[in-house]
Amino acid sequence: MFHFFTFFSTILSTTLPEALSGYVFILIFARMKTPVKILSILAAVSFLPFMSSCGGSRPASADGECEVCEDTLSVEHPLGFCPDSLIVTEGVVKNGQFFSTLLGSLGMSAQEAYNLTQACGDVFDVKTLRVGQAYRAYYSPRHSVEGEATSRHSEEGEARRGNLIYLVYDRDRSSSIVFSCQSPYEAWVYEKPVTIEKRYADVTISSSLWNDMRAADVSPLLIVGLSDIYAWTVDFFALQKGDRFRVLYEEKVCDGEVIAVDTVRYAIFSHGGEDFPMVMYNQKDGGNMWWNEKGESMRKAFLKAPLNYSRISSGFSYARKHPVTRRVQPHTGVDYAAPKGTPVMSIGDGVVTSMKYEGAGGNTVRIRHNSVYSTAYLHLSKFGPGLKTGQRVRQGQVIGYVGSTGRSTGPHLDFRVWKNGTPINPLKMESPPAEPIKESNRQDFKATHKMYQTQVDSIQARSIASQLFDLL
Repeated sequence: MFHFFTFFSTILSTTLPEALSGYVFILIFARMKTPVKILSILAAVSFLPFMSSCGGSRPASADGECEVCEDTLSVEHPLGFCPDSLIVTEGVVKNGQFFSTLLGSLGMSAQEAYNLTQACGDVFDVKTLRVGQAYRAYYSPRHSVEGEATSRHSEEGEARRGNLIYLVYDRDRSSSIVFSCQSPYEAWVYEKPVTIEKRYADVTISSSLWNDMRAADVSPLLIVGLSDIYAWTVDFFALQKGDRFRVLYEEKVCDGEVIAVDTVRYAIFSHGGEDFPMVMYNQKDGGNMWWNEKGESMRKAFLKAPLNYSRISSGFSYARKHPVTRRVQPHTGVDYAAPKGTPVMSIGDGVVTSMKYEGAGGNTVRIRHNSVYSTAYLHLSKFGPGLKTGQRVRQGQVIGYVGSTGRSTGPHLDFRVWKNGTPINPLKMESPPAEPIKESNRQDFKATHKMYQTQVDSIQARSIASQLFDLL
């Protein structure tokens, strides 16, 4: 039995391919109908560290560790005051309401509101007050009735409230601004405790990335991080059934709610039998931090698509029947169907060579990216704010909005690309990688990649081990 424990422990420390061969041995060993079999399996199970998979009921921590940001205020009164003896009313900022009018509606005079505004200038810009954000107003009791508990939320409590003492405005999901509404007026920030939790997600596409992530109990905020990193490699609007994401990442949790996906450390996107790994590695030069397994930047020269679209309504063809003229003529671009007003972005850095109404093409923006590539964006409803001919634009900058100007049957973007003056299919365009990782960092980068790869293999091995034991 001792040899079995030693063997099984060795399996758990190996990578996925090595571990799988060990599990075959376990299955054979499990057929031994003796007490040794039962005791061995039970003991072996005890060596498995608890690891819940994101493909199951809850996202798993990559190593079971987390980091807690300490509250900067006292534990006893984290808001900076004791609310127990005060009457509280709750509300949200209304449409058209300013900070001064909010204070007035809560009972402060114009002079008091002005004094508070002057006092909180360094802590809170009153112009940033947002409609729909929650607040809580704390009042002193007007009457003190001995032996009677004051209801803090009831209408009776509202009737007994006195002067406004404190106002707590929720700036976001993890922080609030606390205003002292009595002289001396002041304001300070209350930060809620935020936990940084390491997670692993393994999601296979069956319907859509959004639905499948929700079904796997993975925060949809992860999609935002992945789409930013893989924007130059994966067309997120053309994912297919069977595509798979495996991701090591960190998320911020506040009051039991995921408020942000903080960092994506490692990911593998599988498509058509091919894997596309991504490794986070900070060269500390203020530049790119996401690389493929070869040390090439995940940032390519061009975005995969210039907008968020619902479908491709027409492809690249030299023999398409035009939907308006009904004549067969070349369509050397791709039509992306999207609602009117959808922002259209430049797929890469470049210079605007033309922006004008071009007859059948309607409002059109043309951009020269370099000596080889140029692009055009047709049928726009309007041009991007402040855009001018001769202006240099950055990758991802909005240069217009989807429309139906010119010869068009409905809102869409006709997107065209030329390589050395010849039209090419945008969907088949090869995009060269940006500058690779520095040679001086290459060995450290390889070690980082190997570390993350081993972590993923280990997590998968443990998951498979758990499934195998369920079958025994």
